[in-house]
Amino acid sequence: MGLYEEMKSRGLIAQVTDENIGEVLDSSSISAYIGFDPSADSLHVGHLVQIFNLKRLQEHGHRPIAVAGGATGLIGDPSGKSEERSLLGSEVLSENLIKIQAQLSRFLDFDRGPASALVLNNADWLGKISLIDFLRDIGKHFSVNQMVAKDSVKSRLNEREQGISFTEFAYMLLQSYDFLHLFDNFGCRLQMGASDQWGNITAGIELIRKMRQQVAYGLTTPLILKADGTKFGKSEAGTIWIDPEKTSPYQFYQFFLRAEDEVVGGYLRSFTWIGDDELAELDLATARQPSKRLAQSALAAAVTEMVHGSDMAKKVEAASRALFSEDILSLPPEVLELATEDAPLHCISAASLAGGIALVDLLCEAGLANSKSESRKVIAQGGAYVNNSRISEIEARVYTSDLTAGGVLLLRRGKKDYVVVKVQA
Repeated sequence: MGLYEEMKSRGLIAQVTDENIGEVLDSSSISAYIGFDPSADSLHVGHLVQIFNLKRLQEHGHRPIAVAGGATGLIGDPSGKSEERSLLGSEVLSENLIKIQAQLSRFLDFDRGPASALVLNNADWLGKISLIDFLRDIGKHFSVNQMVAKDSVKSRLNEREQGISFTEFAYMLLQSYDFLHLFDNFGCRLQMGASDQWGNITAGIELIRKMRQQVAYGLTTPLILKADGTKFGKSEAGTIWIDPEKTSPYQFYQFFLRAEDEVVGGYLRSFTWIGDDELAELDLATARQPSKRLAQSALAAAVTEMVHGSDMAKKVEAASRALFSEDILSLPPEVLELATEDAPLHCISAASLAGGIALVDLLCEAGLANSKSESRKVIAQGGAYVNNSRISEIEARVYTSDLTAGGVLLLRRGKKDYVVVKVQA
Protein backbone atom coordinates (compact mmCIF):
# COMPACT_ATOMS: atom_id res chain seq x y z
CA MET A 1 0.00 0.00 0.00
CA GLY A 2 1.34 3.43 -0.96
CA LEU A 3 1.73 6.30 1.49
CA TYR A 4 -1.35 8.19 0.32
CA GLU A 5 -3.62 5.15 0.53
CA GLU A 6 -2.15 4.24 3.92
CA MET A 7 -2.84 7.69 5.30
CA LYS A 8 -6.29 7.77 3.74
CA SER A 9 -7.24 4.37 5.16
CA ARG A 10 -6.15 5.48 8.63
CA GLY A 11 -8.16 8.71 8.49
CA LEU A 12 -5.05 10.88 8.34
CA ILE A 13 -6.09 13.07 5.43
CA ALA A 14 -8.45 16.03 5.81
CA GLN A 15 -7.71 18.01 2.64
CA VAL A 16 -5.37 17.90 -0.32
CA THR A 17 -4.71 20.64 -2.85
CA ASP A 18 -4.53 18.17 -5.73
CA GLU A 19 -5.99 14.67 -5.93
CA ASN A 20 -2.95 13.69 -8.02
CA ILE A 21 -0.79 13.86 -4.90
CA GLY A 22 -1.35 10.13 -4.45
CA GLU A 23 0.22 9.38 -7.82
CA VAL A 24 3.08 11.80 -7.11
CA LEU A 25 3.86 10.11 -3.79
CA ASP A 26 3.69 6.63 -5.27
CA SER A 27 5.64 7.28 -8.46
CA SER A 28 8.63 9.28 -7.22
CA SER A 29 10.62 10.25 -4.16
CA ILE A 30 9.88 13.78 -3.01
CA SER A 31 10.79 16.07 -0.13
CA ALA A 32 8.03 17.24 2.21
CA TYR A 33 8.03 19.47 5.25
CA ILE A 34 6.10 20.25 8.39
CA GLY A 35 6.70 23.28 10.58
CA PHE A 36 6.89 23.11 14.38
CA ASP A 37 6.23 25.97 16.76
CA PRO A 38 9.02 26.57 19.32
CA SER A 39 6.88 28.55 21.78
CA ALA A 40 7.65 25.99 24.53
CA ASP A 41 10.81 24.10 25.45
CA SER A 42 9.27 20.76 24.50
CA LEU A 43 6.92 19.33 21.94
CA HIS A 44 3.72 17.78 23.29
CA VAL A 45 1.41 14.93 22.32
CA GLY A 46 -0.53 17.27 20.04
CA HIS A 47 2.56 17.37 17.79
CA LEU A 48 2.91 13.60 17.55
CA VAL A 49 0.61 13.05 14.58
CA GLN A 50 2.69 15.44 12.48
CA ILE A 51 5.98 13.95 13.71
CA PHE A 52 4.70 10.48 12.92
CA ASN A 53 3.51 11.63 9.48
CA LEU A 54 7.09 12.65 8.70
CA LYS A 55 8.20 9.23 9.89
CA ARG A 56 5.62 7.50 7.66
CA LEU A 57 6.76 9.66 4.76
CA GLN A 58 10.37 8.58 5.27
CA GLU A 59 9.44 4.90 5.53
CA HIS A 60 7.98 5.18 2.02
CA GLY A 61 11.24 6.54 0.59
CA HIS A 62 10.57 10.27 0.79
CA ARG A 63 12.72 12.89 2.48
CA PRO A 64 11.16 14.48 5.59
CA ILE A 65 12.04 18.04 6.52
CA ALA A 66 11.14 19.35 9.96
CA VAL A 67 11.27 23.13 10.19
CA ALA A 68 11.57 24.65 13.64
CA GLY A 69 10.23 28.19 13.56
CA GLY A 70 13.14 30.15 14.93
CA ALA A 71 11.93 33.24 13.06
CA THR A 72 8.18 32.66 12.85
CA GLY A 73 8.18 31.71 16.52
CA LEU A 74 9.06 35.34 17.26
CA ILE A 75 5.84 36.36 15.50
CA GLY A 76 3.22 33.77 16.45
CA ASP A 77 0.79 31.94 14.19
CA PRO A 78 -2.83 33.16 14.58
CA SER A 79 -4.21 29.86 13.21
CA GLY A 80 -6.50 28.25 15.76
CA LYS A 81 -5.82 31.01 18.31
CA SER A 82 -8.58 33.17 19.79
CA GLU A 83 -6.17 35.84 21.01
CA GLU A 84 -2.65 37.07 20.36
CA ARG A 85 0.08 35.25 22.22
CA SER A 86 2.80 36.91 24.24
CA LEU A 87 5.92 37.30 22.13
CA LEU A 88 8.95 35.27 23.18
CA GLY A 89 12.38 36.76 23.72
CA SER A 90 15.13 35.61 21.37
CA GLU A 91 17.14 33.94 24.18
CA VAL A 92 14.17 31.88 25.37
CA LEU A 93 13.35 30.96 21.79
CA SER A 94 16.93 29.84 21.13
CA GLU A 95 16.87 27.56 24.16
CA ASN A 96 13.52 26.12 23.08
CA LEU A 97 14.82 25.47 19.57
CA ILE A 98 17.79 23.46 20.80
CA LYS A 99 15.53 21.17 22.81
CA ILE A 100 12.88 20.81 20.10
CA GLN A 101 15.42 20.03 17.38
CA ALA A 102 16.86 17.31 19.63
CA GLN A 103 13.39 15.86 20.19
CA LEU A 104 12.59 15.79 16.48
CA SER A 105 15.88 14.03 15.83
CA ARG A 106 14.77 11.06 17.93
CA PHE A 107 12.02 10.10 15.50
CA LEU A 108 13.69 10.53 12.12
CA ASP A 109 16.54 8.77 10.31
CA PHE A 110 19.39 11.07 9.28
CA ASP A 111 21.37 8.36 7.48
CA ARG A 112 18.98 7.10 4.82
CA GLY A 113 20.62 8.24 1.59
CA PRO A 114 18.36 10.50 -0.52
CA ALA A 115 15.62 10.09 2.10
CA SER A 116 17.79 11.31 4.98
CA ALA A 117 15.86 13.65 7.24
CA LEU A 118 16.60 17.33 7.73
CA VAL A 119 15.83 19.52 10.73
CA LEU A 120 16.07 23.19 9.78
CA ASN A 121 15.58 26.55 11.47
CA ASN A 122 13.74 29.15 9.38
CA ALA A 123 15.67 31.94 11.10
CA ASP A 124 18.58 30.87 8.89
CA TRP A 125 16.85 32.35 5.83
CA LEU A 126 14.14 34.68 7.16
CA GLY A 127 16.73 36.46 9.30
CA LYS A 128 18.77 37.40 6.23
CA ILE A 129 16.12 39.07 4.09
CA SER A 130 15.53 42.80 4.50
CA LEU A 131 12.07 44.23 5.11
CA ILE A 132 12.18 46.21 1.85
CA ASP A 133 13.19 43.16 -0.19
CA PHE A 134 10.55 41.04 1.51
CA LEU A 135 7.72 43.50 0.85
CA ARG A 136 8.87 44.14 -2.72
CA ASP A 137 9.58 40.56 -3.77
CA ILE A 138 7.12 38.59 -1.66
CA GLY A 139 4.42 40.94 -0.38
CA LYS A 140 3.37 42.05 -3.86
CA HIS A 141 2.09 38.54 -4.61
CA PHE A 142 -0.45 38.59 -1.77
CA SER A 143 -3.92 40.07 -1.96
CA VAL A 144 -5.13 41.53 1.33
CA ASN A 145 -8.68 40.70 0.24
CA GLN A 146 -7.75 37.02 0.01
CA MET A 147 -5.77 37.09 3.25
CA VAL A 148 -8.66 38.47 5.32
CA ALA A 149 -10.91 35.78 3.85
CA LYS A 150 -8.76 33.03 5.40
CA ASP A 151 -10.49 31.39 8.36
CA SER A 152 -7.59 32.00 10.76
CA VAL A 153 -7.75 35.74 10.05
CA LYS A 154 -11.51 36.10 9.60
CA SER A 155 -12.30 34.53 12.97
CA ARG A 156 -10.00 37.02 14.69
CA LEU A 157 -11.34 40.03 12.78
CA ASN A 158 -14.83 39.12 13.99
CA GLU A 159 -13.62 39.35 17.59
CA ARG A 160 -14.16 43.04 18.26
CA GLU A 161 -12.21 43.03 21.52
CA GLN A 162 -9.21 41.04 20.27
CA GLY A 163 -8.82 41.68 16.57
CA ILE A 164 -5.49 40.77 14.98
CA SER A 165 -2.21 42.67 14.92
CA PHE A 166 -0.27 43.32 11.74
CA THR A 167 2.46 41.13 13.23
CA GLU A 168 0.23 38.06 13.24
CA PHE A 169 -1.49 39.09 10.01
CA ALA A 170 1.89 38.92 8.25
CA TYR A 171 2.59 35.41 9.55
CA MET A 172 1.07 33.87 6.43
CA LEU A 173 3.65 35.62 4.24
CA LEU A 174 6.51 34.30 6.34
CA GLN A 175 5.29 30.70 6.23
CA SER A 176 4.70 31.02 2.49
CA TYR A 177 8.26 32.22 2.06
CA ASP A 178 9.43 29.18 4.05
CA PHE A 179 7.81 26.92 1.46
CA LEU A 180 9.34 28.90 -1.41
CA HIS A 181 12.80 28.73 0.18
CA LEU A 182 12.51 24.98 0.75
CA PHE A 183 11.23 24.51 -2.80
CA ASP A 184 14.18 26.44 -4.24
CA ASN A 185 16.93 25.03 -2.04
CA PHE A 186 15.80 21.52 -1.11
CA GLY A 187 13.39 20.58 -3.88
CA CYS A 188 10.53 20.45 -1.37
CA ARG A 189 7.22 20.01 -3.19
CA LEU A 190 4.83 19.10 -0.38
CA GLN A 191 3.84 20.83 2.84
CA MET A 192 1.83 18.94 5.43
CA GLY A 193 0.18 20.05 8.64
CA ALA A 194 -2.99 20.01 10.70
CA SER A 195 -6.20 21.22 9.07
CA ASP A 196 -5.95 24.63 10.77
CA GLN A 197 -2.86 25.24 8.61
CA TRP A 198 -4.79 24.97 5.34
CA GLY A 199 -4.80 28.72 4.66
CA ASN A 200 -1.06 29.08 5.25
CA ILE A 201 -0.26 26.01 3.16
CA THR A 202 -2.34 27.09 0.15
CA ALA A 203 -0.82 30.58 0.34
CA GLY A 204 2.65 29.06 0.01
CA ILE A 205 1.57 26.94 -2.95
CA GLU A 206 0.20 30.04 -4.67
CA LEU A 207 3.45 31.92 -4.06
CA ILE A 208 5.46 29.11 -5.70
CA ARG A 209 3.06 29.07 -8.65
CA LYS A 210 3.32 32.84 -9.14
CA MET A 211 7.07 33.17 -8.66
CA ARG A 212 8.35 29.88 -10.12
CA GLN A 213 5.49 28.77 -12.37
CA GLN A 214 5.74 25.36 -10.72
CA VAL A 215 3.28 23.04 -8.99
CA ALA A 216 3.60 22.33 -5.28
CA TYR A 217 1.24 20.36 -3.08
CA GLY A 218 -0.45 20.58 0.29
CA LEU A 219 -1.94 17.92 2.55
CA THR A 220 -3.60 18.40 5.91
CA THR A 221 -4.63 15.98 8.62
CA PRO A 222 -7.76 16.27 10.77
CA LEU A 223 -7.40 17.99 14.12
CA ILE A 224 -7.19 15.40 16.88
CA LEU A 225 -9.96 15.96 19.42
CA LYS A 226 -11.15 14.33 22.60
CA ALA A 227 -14.57 12.69 22.81
CA ASP A 228 -16.15 15.92 24.08
CA GLY A 229 -14.79 17.88 21.11
CA THR A 230 -12.13 19.73 23.09
CA LYS A 231 -8.52 20.01 22.03
CA PHE A 232 -6.38 16.90 22.34
CA GLY A 233 -3.15 17.01 24.30
CA LYS A 234 -4.16 18.12 27.76
CA SER A 235 -5.21 16.31 30.92
CA GLU A 236 -6.60 17.70 34.16
CA ALA A 237 -2.99 18.24 35.20
CA GLY A 238 -2.18 20.24 32.06
CA THR A 239 -0.30 19.71 28.80
CA ILE A 240 1.16 16.25 28.16
CA TRP A 241 4.74 16.86 27.04
CA ILE A 242 7.10 14.39 25.38
CA ASP A 243 9.96 15.60 27.58
CA PRO A 244 10.13 13.10 30.49
CA GLU A 245 11.25 15.92 32.80
CA LYS A 246 7.99 17.80 32.16
CA THR A 247 5.61 14.83 31.94
CA SER A 248 6.79 11.55 33.42
CA PRO A 249 6.63 8.44 31.21
CA TYR A 250 4.07 7.03 33.64
CA GLN A 251 1.81 10.10 33.30
CA PHE A 252 2.32 9.92 29.54
CA TYR A 253 1.25 6.27 29.47
CA GLN A 254 -1.76 6.98 31.68
CA PHE A 255 -2.91 9.80 29.40
CA PHE A 256 -3.33 7.41 26.48
CA LEU A 257 -4.65 4.64 28.70
CA ARG A 258 -7.53 6.95 29.68
CA ALA A 259 -8.63 7.54 26.06
CA GLU A 260 -12.41 7.40 25.69
CA ASP A 261 -13.97 4.46 23.84
CA GLU A 262 -15.44 6.83 21.24
CA VAL A 263 -12.04 8.04 20.06
CA VAL A 264 -9.57 5.25 20.86
CA GLY A 265 -9.97 3.66 17.42
CA GLY A 266 -9.03 6.91 15.70
CA TYR A 267 -6.09 7.41 18.05
CA LEU A 268 -4.79 3.92 17.26
CA ARG A 269 -4.81 4.76 13.56
CA SER A 270 -3.20 8.17 14.04
CA PHE A 271 -0.54 7.40 16.65
CA THR A 272 0.50 3.81 15.97
CA TRP A 273 1.61 1.49 13.20
CA ILE A 274 -0.72 -1.32 14.26
CA GLY A 275 -1.95 -3.23 11.18
CA ASP A 276 -5.50 -3.38 9.84
CA ASP A 277 -6.29 -6.88 11.13
CA GLU A 278 -5.27 -6.07 14.69
CA LEU A 279 -7.06 -2.72 14.50
CA ALA A 280 -10.26 -4.52 13.54
CA GLU A 281 -9.85 -6.89 16.50
CA LEU A 282 -9.31 -4.00 18.89
CA ASP A 283 -12.34 -2.15 17.50
CA LEU A 284 -14.42 -5.27 18.10
CA ALA A 285 -13.04 -5.64 21.63
CA THR A 286 -13.99 -2.04 22.42
CA ALA A 287 -17.52 -2.64 21.15
CA ARG A 288 -18.06 -5.96 22.91
CA GLN A 289 -15.93 -5.73 26.05
CA PRO A 290 -15.21 -2.05 26.70
CA SER A 291 -14.42 -2.64 30.38
CA LYS A 292 -11.28 -4.59 29.44
CA ARG A 293 -9.88 -1.50 27.65
CA LEU A 294 -7.74 -3.62 25.36
CA ALA A 295 -7.57 -0.91 22.71
CA GLN A 296 -6.47 1.68 25.26
CA SER A 297 -3.76 -0.64 26.58
CA ALA A 298 -2.45 -1.26 23.06
CA LEU A 299 -2.49 2.47 22.32
CA ALA A 300 -0.69 3.47 25.52
CA ALA A 301 1.97 0.78 25.10
CA ALA A 302 2.66 1.59 21.44
CA VAL A 303 2.91 5.37 21.82
CA THR A 304 4.97 5.21 25.02
CA GLU A 305 7.42 2.83 23.34
CA MET A 306 7.71 5.16 20.36
CA VAL A 307 8.37 8.23 22.51
CA HIS A 308 10.20 6.85 25.57
CA GLY A 309 11.66 3.57 24.33
CA SER A 310 10.87 -0.10 24.81
CA ASP A 311 12.42 -0.50 28.27
CA MET A 312 10.57 2.44 29.78
CA ALA A 313 7.31 1.39 28.12
CA LYS A 314 7.58 -2.04 29.76
CA LYS A 315 8.32 -0.47 33.14
CA VAL A 316 5.37 1.91 33.12
CA GLU A 317 3.08 -0.80 31.78
CA ALA A 318 4.13 -3.07 34.66
CA ALA A 319 3.74 -0.20 37.11
CA SER A 320 0.25 0.56 35.83
CA ARG A 321 -0.83 -3.06 36.18
CA ALA A 322 0.71 -3.41 39.62
CA LEU A 323 -0.83 -0.28 41.07
CA PHE A 324 -4.11 -2.14 41.48
CA SER A 325 -2.65 -5.64 41.83
CA GLU A 326 -1.28 -7.60 44.78
CA ASP A 327 1.93 -7.95 42.74
CA ILE A 328 2.90 -4.55 44.10
CA LEU A 329 4.94 -6.24 46.86
CA SER A 330 7.25 -7.86 44.32
CA LEU A 331 7.85 -4.73 42.25
CA PRO A 332 11.41 -3.42 41.95
CA PRO A 333 11.72 -0.08 43.81
CA GLU A 334 12.22 1.93 40.59
CA VAL A 335 9.03 0.52 39.03
CA LEU A 336 7.06 1.14 42.22
CA GLU A 337 8.34 4.71 42.22
CA LEU A 338 7.00 5.16 38.69
CA ALA A 339 3.61 3.82 39.72
CA THR A 340 3.26 6.05 42.75
CA GLU A 341 5.08 9.23 41.76
CA ASP A 342 1.84 11.19 41.36
CA ALA A 343 0.14 9.79 44.46
CA PRO A 344 -0.37 11.86 47.63
CA LEU A 345 2.34 11.16 50.20
CA HIS A 346 1.85 10.58 53.93
CA CYS A 347 4.85 10.18 56.22
CA ILE A 348 4.89 8.30 59.52
CA SER A 349 7.63 7.51 62.00
CA ALA A 350 9.47 4.20 61.99
CA ALA A 351 8.67 3.79 65.68
CA SER A 352 4.90 4.01 65.19
CA LEU A 353 5.00 1.40 62.45
CA ALA A 354 7.33 -0.92 64.36
CA GLY A 355 4.75 -1.31 67.10
CA GLY A 356 1.92 -1.52 64.61
CA ILE A 357 -0.56 1.24 63.78
CA ALA A 358 -4.30 0.66 63.65
CA LEU A 359 -5.65 0.75 60.10
CA VAL A 360 -8.59 2.79 61.40
CA ASP A 361 -6.14 5.48 62.54
CA LEU A 362 -3.94 5.30 59.45
CA LEU A 363 -6.87 5.86 57.09
CA CYS A 364 -7.70 9.05 58.99
CA GLU A 365 -4.12 10.27 59.23
CA ALA A 366 -3.57 9.70 55.51
CA GLY A 367 -6.70 11.68 54.62
CA LEU A 368 -8.68 8.74 53.24
CA ALA A 369 -11.34 9.06 55.96
CA ASN A 370 -12.61 12.01 57.96
CA SER A 371 -13.15 10.15 61.22
CA LYS A 372 -12.55 6.83 62.92
CA SER A 373 -16.20 5.93 62.50
CA GLU A 374 -15.88 6.56 58.75
CA SER A 375 -12.71 4.44 58.71
CA ARG A 376 -14.54 1.56 60.38
CA LYS A 377 -17.35 1.86 57.87
CA VAL A 378 -14.91 1.79 54.93
CA ILE A 379 -13.21 -1.33 56.31
CA ALA A 380 -16.51 -3.07 57.08
CA GLN A 381 -17.76 -2.44 53.54
CA GLY A 382 -14.60 -3.92 52.01
CA GLY A 383 -13.21 -0.64 50.72
CA ALA A 384 -9.86 -0.57 52.55
CA TYR A 385 -6.70 -1.95 50.96
CA VAL A 386 -3.09 -2.22 52.08
CA ASN A 387 -0.75 -2.92 49.17
CA ASN A 388 -3.87 -3.78 47.15
CA SER A 389 -4.91 -6.53 49.56
CA ARG A 390 -8.40 -5.97 50.91
CA ILE A 391 -8.50 -5.67 54.70
CA SER A 392 -11.85 -6.53 56.28
CA GLU A 393 -10.85 -6.75 59.96
CA ILE A 394 -11.86 -3.61 61.87
CA GLU A 395 -9.05 -4.16 64.39
CA ALA A 396 -6.35 -4.72 61.72
CA ARG A 397 -2.95 -3.14 62.26
CA VAL A 398 -0.20 -2.22 59.82
CA TYR A 399 3.42 -3.18 60.59
CA THR A 400 6.92 -2.64 59.26
CA SER A 401 6.64 -6.06 57.61
CA ASP A 402 3.96 -4.62 55.32
CA LEU A 403 6.46 -2.29 53.65
CA THR A 404 7.35 -2.97 50.04
CA ALA A 405 10.89 -3.34 48.72
CA GLY A 406 10.85 0.40 48.14
CA GLY A 407 10.23 1.10 51.83
CA VAL A 408 6.66 2.33 51.36
CA LEU A 409 3.19 0.89 51.50
CA LEU A 410 0.18 1.72 49.38
CA LEU A 411 -2.97 2.58 51.25
CA ARG A 412 -6.12 2.65 49.15
CA ARG A 413 -9.79 3.41 49.62
CA GLY A 414 -12.08 2.07 46.93
CA LYS A 415 -10.90 1.92 43.34
CA LYS A 416 -9.20 5.27 42.82
CA ASP A 417 -8.26 7.00 46.08
CA TYR A 418 -4.82 6.01 47.29
CA VAL A 419 -1.96 7.39 49.36
CA VAL A 420 1.67 6.34 49.52
CA VAL A 421 2.72 5.89 53.14
CA LYS A 422 6.43 6.47 53.65
CA VAL A 423 8.46 5.81 56.78
CA GLN A 424 10.65 8.56 58.17
CA ALA A 425 13.58 7.73 60.42
